Amino acid sequence: SSAIETSAMSITEYNGGGILAMAGKNCVAIASDRRYGVQFQTMATDKNKLYKMHDKLYIGLAGLATDQATFHEKLKFRLAMYSLREERDIKPASFGKLVSTLLYERRFGPYFCEPVIAGLDSANEPYLFASDFIGAPLIPDMDSNGFVVAGTSSEQLFGMCESMWRPGLDPEELFETISQCLLAGSDRDCLAGWGGTVHVICPDKVITRTLRGRMD
Repeated sequence: SSAIETSAMSITEYNGGGILAMAGKNCVAIASDRRYGVQFQTMATDKNKLYKMHDKLYIGLAGLATDQATFHEKLKFRLAMYSLREERDIKPASFGKLVSTLLYERRFGPYFCEPVIAGLDSANEPYLFASDFIGAPLIPDMDSNGFVVAGTSSEQLFGMCESMWRPGLDPEELFETISQCLLAGSDRDCLAGWGGTVHVICPDKVITRTLRGRMD
């Protein structure tokens, strides 16, 4: 009798998804797909993976959906405590260190989520951050490749971003570029897709748009 071989799926691929953030000129954008799946079965097509921390700071969480929810609640608590103590909004760079620390202190039983942070600092300069499950930071060089990616479609997204991103994009150009990268990257990953959500953070406003993608 021949045993049927089944390859075990990584826990990081269980729910699927792709997230990317991209820097422009005095603006920054963060985008994610909208699929919520259980392995290869799609359960919902309206999953939010991007969370507002304050007016100029957003975080996207890729990975296991239960850990995303837990980690987001933990971040909300830490940010509320920070606001009470400091009486100001947290700087994006400080928030990146907070996220990195929270992940690293659980390194022996980690949260299976990869964070992507996009924000504007006090001088309205873009800040991008990504890390792995145990908080090893990746902060890109804004002049050569001002983008970060995460999730099951990270390789496809990385290739698209390398092709399409250029320095000095204005908010509308940035929206168009990040949207095309997200849709083209997600279309090549069966664990991500079903449209997307994009936030473009400007000094005076946040532009939020929902994208329609392939529904298969």
